[in-house]
Amino acid sequence: MKKGKTMQEASTQILIVGGGLGGVAAALSAADRGMTVILTEETDWLGGQLTTQGVPFDEHPWIEETGCSLSYRRLRDGIRDYYRNHYPLRAESRADRRLNPGMGFVSRLCSEPRVGVRVIDELIAAHVASGRIRVLYFHVPVAVTVDANSVGSVTVEDVHSNEQTVITAHYVLDATELGDLLELGGIDHVTGAESREHTGEPHALEGAPDPLEQQAITWCFAIDWSPNTDNVIEKPRDYEFWRSYRADFWPGPQLGFEVSDAITAKPLTRNLLAGPREARTINDLWHFRRLLYKEHFSEGAFSSDIVLMNWTGLDYWLKPLVGVTRQERHVALDEARQLSLSILYWMQTEAPRFGGGQGYPEVRLRADVMGTADGLAKVPYYREGRRLKAEFTILEQHIGVQARNGVGYSEPFVDTVGVGSYRIDLHPSTAPRNYIDVESYPFQIPLGALLPIRVQNLLAACKNIGTTHITNGAYRLHPVEWGIGEAAGSLAAYCLVNGVSPTSVRNEPELLADFQRTLVDAGVQLEWPTFGALGPDKRFGSPSAIHGGSWVKEAADGTLEAGAADEGR
Repeated sequence: MKKGKTMQEASTQILIVGGGLGGVAAALSAADRGMTVILTEETDWLGGQLTTQGVPFDEHPWIEETGCSLSYRRLRDGIRDYYRNHYPLRAESRADRRLNPGMGFVSRLCSEPRVGVRVIDELIAAHVASGRIRVLYFHVPVAVTVDANSVGSVTVEDVHSNEQTVITAHYVLDATELGDLLELGGIDHVTGAESREHTGEPHALEGAPDPLEQQAITWCFAIDWSPNTDNVIEKPRDYEFWRSYRADFWPGPQLGFEVSDAITAKPLTRNLLAGPREARTINDLWHFRRLLYKEHFSEGAFSSDIVLMNWTGLDYWLKPLVGVTRQERHVALDEARQLSLSILYWMQTEAPRFGGGQGYPEVRLRADVMGTADGLAKVPYYREGRRLKAEFTILEQHIGVQARNGVGYSEPFVDTVGVGSYRIDLHPSTAPRNYIDVESYPFQIPLGALLPIRVQNLLAACKNIGTTHITNGAYRLHPVEWGIGEAAGSLAAYCLVNGVSPTSVRNEPELLADFQRTLVDAGVQLEWPTFGALGPDKRFGSPSAIHGGSWVKEAADGTLEAGAADEGR
């Protein structure tokens, strides 16, 4: 703390450290139940991977009909409504119930990060006005005290003034991107990759575990198209290094459009452009994570689409972020930024052009989209951090198609507090090791994975729950993180109202059933409509399948069928 600065103190019923989707959902659910909440965030935006990291929704194929909570659906609906209320949409786009503002084929709902921020602010606005939620922006945790088996206090620091605030709370929720409270408080946790001998998972490491094998991070950025202009950035400091770098497991140089297919590991080329930018859907990087599709809007409203750059070419896997010194983490983050800037510079100057030639000087960095001075996202896209040693650990054997030996569904959890679905999708790691990407079944979120084995008043509230390195790949995406946070915030509130402990809620059948009823009453889905009938969550096969929308219907035998809307109903 800087000389002359005073130590502040604050208290609340529930402290939530980390303002990503898990933290926001936790704060909203707790405040809805009448609790007072302090929510801390290291930047000036709430929303985590959706906003500060810039990544549009990654979701399962049934999301429009089932497989998320009511509050998460309000977030999605709010984003669509924001465009309808504030943007000059064409009549046909405005009338589209499933409006996809960006028409990015990664998701049925791609939008600008700043719109996500506005909608999240609207969702919590009444609670902020009432004082139930107090948001401390630009604050990071720097210390945690643990007395016996309980968190006594958390100290957070203002990143600008260095002023510190010691916060006491009945319950503390760790919603940080890397599980920071687990390390600061010496709370039992795991990092990196477990061994197959330890977990029995088919895709775990052979031999000894490796705590420093962690998924790559990606520093995303947004671009648009400015014809007849030269928008080439200054040559990045590390450009020559990245221009020559190639991992042993990678099919081409890092600065290139040739990558490894996530599932087959065969070489795959995905160019920036493979056809007209104005097309609704083409399988290229321009259309992959497009955030704004200008053809949705009135003539002249936008001069260009806005596109997020986030693909494996930007994945940084040279150094891990957790289990290392602060200086080593700083170096890794700096190198990741240099990689992203180098990719941009390469695209502008050397990349093979669609139609012939090289370089896309028309590509313009859109710093305003990310709310930063340099154009990169406020923080990198974190896929993996510290994971809680929990009362229950989710294994590949619980959700993986191969590991389940064809049983046809994931493991049913008696203590379910939500649902989710995503492939077991691990990006290249710091081992270094290539993709692990295998099928999984739609799954449930078990309450036991949110509870520490020792500390009684701390709950995991995002992707730091009790997963393994393998299952983290399925539980780390937007709707699941929201569901985890919503369950954690609801549990803390339930325990305060009823004077019970989280462990007793999980382990006493009557309390568990009562708590689950409160979740259902709040619109939380605890199981899939017909358990296991949806089949594996496969990666979308083609862009057209996404833009046609999706449907789910119940057949006469009670099973569910699913498909794209343009296949017919």
